[in-house]
Amino acid sequence: MDSNPRVCVMGEDVGHYGGSYKVTKGLATKFGDLRVLDTPIAENSFTGMGIGAAMTGLRPVIEGMNMGFLLLAFNQISNNCGMLHYTSGGQFTIPVVIRGPGGVGRQLGAEHSQRLESYFQSIPGLQMVACSTPYNAKGLMKAAIRSENPVVLFEHVLLYNLKERIPDEEYVLCLEEAEMVRPGEHVTILTYSRMRYHVMQAAKTLVNKGYDPEVIDIRSLKPFDLHAIGNSIKKTHRVLIVEECMRTGGIGASLRSAIIDNFWDYLDAPIMCLSSQDVPTPYAGTLEEWTVVQPAQIVTAVEQLCK
Repeated sequence: MDSNPRVCVMGEDVGHYGGSYKVTKGLATKFGDLRVLDTPIAENSFTGMGIGAAMTGLRPVIEGMNMGFLLLAFNQISNNCGMLHYTSGGQFTIPVVIRGPGGVGRQLGAEHSQRLESYFQSIPGLQMVACSTPYNAKGLMKAAIRSENPVVLFEHVLLYNLKERIPDEEYVLCLEEAEMVRPGEHVTILTYSRMRYHVMQAAKTLVNKGYDPEVIDIRSLKPFDLHAIGNSIKKTHRVLIVEECMRTGGIGASLRSAIIDNFWDYLDAPIMCLSSQDVPTPYAGTLEEWTVVQPAQIVTAVEQLCK
């Protein structure tokens, strides 16, 4: 926002309150009420306003206070945000970023625990990325704002408290690249967002049991970085996908299909996919935990794959 006066932020409580998770804290004081715009509780309206602003040359960052609320703006995101560049014959670009917290938190209830990756992945014209660390959150956010395409940036409600040393120098990450988290030889584990930490927790146990898992944070949910994924599969010949998205029609289902289409000949075992259960997320903490993939399940799945 310092370097580009066309960048603006809009959403519920993003202004003087600083955002529901304080992501925009201090921005209203620094940049004023027009560039950090508090909106009514009307997702369809302010998402449409942001898309219109992008058509006229601004670079809006639209925050959904919770990603589940953006279902109310699905028409704007699908029919306008994703398609206007095409339907206008290239006359308009839509350099807009749609971001906000999602995922299963700590007893937030079904409506506030949604994972909308599977909802948005089929919309033509959208890019989707998911951040998992402070470093890649900053790098992906910068890249998304500078992109000429509409980008949906998924943040996880339980990762806001992470701390990490960020380089002082300027850096921007590629929106279409996966991140190698841990090199290995025995099995490729593909994951993203909060599940990265469940996988790394499981990896410690697996190493103690004699396994050498390769862990990749796919980061780019659309399009997939099939170059990095393919190179890993050609080395390990086994794949485990770990996601917090729903199993039916989720990111894992699309990723499994892409791997079968492109790397079938390199597989020595069926692709395994661990996903959340296809149920509304319960409020009760013990039941909520049962619906989401846990590290022990990841360990068991790798043991089965590597038999």
